[in-house]
Amino acid sequence: MSTQTTRERIDTSERSLPSEETMYAALLDRDTRFEGIFIVGVRTTGIFCRPGCTARAPKRENVEFFATTQDALTHGYRPCKVCRPMEPAGASPEWVKRLLDAVQRDPATRWKDQDLRDRDLEPSRVRRWFKRHHGMTFHAYCRLVRLSAAFGRIRNGDGVAPAAFGAGYESLSGFADAVKQATGTTPSDSRARAHVDVTRIPSPLGPMLVGATDEGICLLEFADRRMLETQLARLRSLLRADVFPGGSPQFEALQAQLGEYFDGTRQTFDLPLVTPGTAFQRSVWDVLQTIPYGTTRSYQEQAKRIGRPEAVRAVARANGDNRIAIIIPCHRVIGKNGKLTGYGGGLWRKRFLLDLEHRHANA
Repeated sequence: MSTQTTRERIDTSERSLPSEETMYAALLDRDTRFEGIFIVGVRTTGIFCRPGCTARAPKRENVEFFATTQDALTHGYRPCKVCRPMEPAGASPEWVKRLLDAVQRDPATRWKDQDLRDRDLEPSRVRRWFKRHHGMTFHAYCRLVRLSAAFGRIRNGDGVAPAAFGAGYESLSGFADAVKQATGTTPSDSRARAHVDVTRIPSPLGPMLVGATDEGICLLEFADRRMLETQLARLRSLLRADVFPGGSPQFEALQAQLGEYFDGTRQTFDLPLVTPGTAFQRSVWDVLQTIPYGTTRSYQEQAKRIGRPEAVRAVARANGDNRIAIIIPCHRVIGKNGKLTGYGGGLWRKRFLLDLEHRHANA
């Protein structure tokens, strides 16, 4: 079966909207898993919202559903000021961006609740946002950033004491305890370990977690993927690395290229990638990167291309173990019958990505 034939056999029903009953139930549940699947217009207010909008849900008879924000705008609706549907899903509010910038500029700062109030920020609001989006409190986040800064100094040749005190620690014992709690190692061991910086970035399909070493991008996953913690644990083990929130020179280029991809102006990526794994996994990931933009292959075709036609299930497992979504395009692999199957980020995201590529490849 040819690649083009496989692409043409994708069931067109996969690209239709869910039933209105399903969409209204998602709206009532504020179900963000439907982000990118539909937009809801509210007739009584003239606004349109994301599925996960936190505003009070309208009555069923007062809503209509659209596939895109453009459709909603064309029908005379204006964007909701609560969920901001015209912004990339997962984009941080401005107050968060300013706060994160301040933390990164001076990781040694020991933030207190009063420091937040001095910035007209309510500490409980900050705490809730960080717990929801980072799985930790703001103060815990700051402690990890401080620890990451100290590790960076050690990797660059500083001794343990200058690194600890330079990052704001008041004692070497306090620094050693922080290292032990975060990594299970000692400060002196950290010099021999790799360092993975991670951060969240927005995308039209929801926030993504990106990770990078000094050598390149090693992680790009949707933040709500169930296997995310497993993937982070595997990276720690395979790279003998410590993982900390922080910035990386790799992130700017990644965000720029992803933006171009979602705009339909980029079809290939030229970013350095770090892909530790077995020889079999790496062969599968290498072949994934040969699938042309706007086309698909079946798992059977992928197995044949690595010279293991009998290993279809193993190929599918290796696809699922891919830690770098979109750039290593596992979304381009579909079932032999043309159905969309097996995508860790959710089939609705797979459908979105394939439709995006098909639309721009044939423009």
